[in-house]
Amino acid sequence: MFNIKTINNISDKGLSRLPADTFIVNPDIDNPDAIILRSQNLHDMDIPVNLKVVGRAGAGTNNVPVEQLGEQGVVVFNAPGANANAVKELVIAGMLLACRNICQAWQYAATVEGTDKEQNKAVEAGKKKYVGYELPGRTLGVIGLGAIGVEIANVAVALGMRVIGFDPTITVKSAWRMSANVEEMATVDELLKQADFVTFHVPLIDATRDLLNAKHIANMKQGAVILNFARHGIVNDDAVLAALETGKLNAYVCDFPAEKLKRNDHVITLPHLGASTAEAEENCAIMVADQIKDYLQNGNIKNSVNFPEVNLPRGGHSRVALTHKNMPDMIAKISTAVGDAGYNIFHMRNESRNELAYTLMDIESEVGDDLIEKFVAIDGVLKARKV
Repeated sequence: MFNIKTINNISDKGLSRLPADTFIVNPDIDNPDAIILRSQNLHDMDIPVNLKVVGRAGAGTNNVPVEQLGEQGVVVFNAPGANANAVKELVIAGMLLACRNICQAWQYAATVEGTDKEQNKAVEAGKKKYVGYELPGRTLGVIGLGAIGVEIANVAVALGMRVIGFDPTITVKSAWRMSANVEEMATVDELLKQADFVTFHVPLIDATRDLLNAKHIANMKQGAVILNFARHGIVNDDAVLAALETGKLNAYVCDFPAEKLKRNDHVITLPHLGASTAEAEENCAIMVADQIKDYLQNGNIKNSVNFPEVNLPRGGHSRVALTHKNMPDMIAKISTAVGDAGYNIFHMRNESRNELAYTLMDIESEVGDDLIEKFVAIDGVLKARKV
């Protein structure tokens, strides 16, 4: 049996993927094999000794101590693409809110007083203040062409927009899914100079913090619109507010309210609604539950943010999984330990990712605890288990 600790409300459709005859799922488990969470901050949590895997039911993992968990051999999964449609729809809505001045017009209409006839007259006279523009022919710049960025790029093309994108680490999978009409930009500055709208879809790391700053804004088109549904901190709030004051930027639409932003008529802040649909929550929970199930039962890794992807068809009699450091001669030490214990490898797979690595192997005979003990004794091995 595997013990799964849930944090936050996880969709029942996702948890139902973990059958009760194999998985005990409960929020009160103290020393779990796995943790499934959404937005809870785990950075101050003591990592349970028995913990093998953490599943974040969403795309971002800023609330998870990924590096610390990796150092202890704990695999961290996320759910890339499971909430892509929800975010895509909100970004398109954000562009429409900005270019048609919908929020400002709504507030104006709500404050008009008098009889219906008087209100109609006032509205006809006042609506000219809220004249907007249409999307076709405008240029959308997409920074970050992962699962979400590609969907946004594709729908913007379908809306008649010119779409330009920047992502130096775009995957082959994303490239295959992206419209051939999306133009590649060599740098962020090149994209910003041409875009009427700019939307960000990158994680918040040191390299992306304040990615949009005063220097970059100075190179942008007059009256451009910024959309940030990725993470607070990617866009420098002070730089954007200053640009809104001078008219350099026309609007800022974001999913992260802040006191300095809420009082500005050119800023639309939403309460982190990006993935807040029933469908997205279900999709994320299903994806991460399936990944945890496959890892615990078969040792396979898919969509990990700290360990490499590994998928090995079952063979032999026993299966062993090791998380370890990416060190010279590690495979030789692991193979030697197998031979010294009197076992024979049926087949194996080893992959590395930065400082970490993962080895999954099938043994021709039944494996005893002696082999696991030999693995754990190897310098650099973080966790070893029979699967």
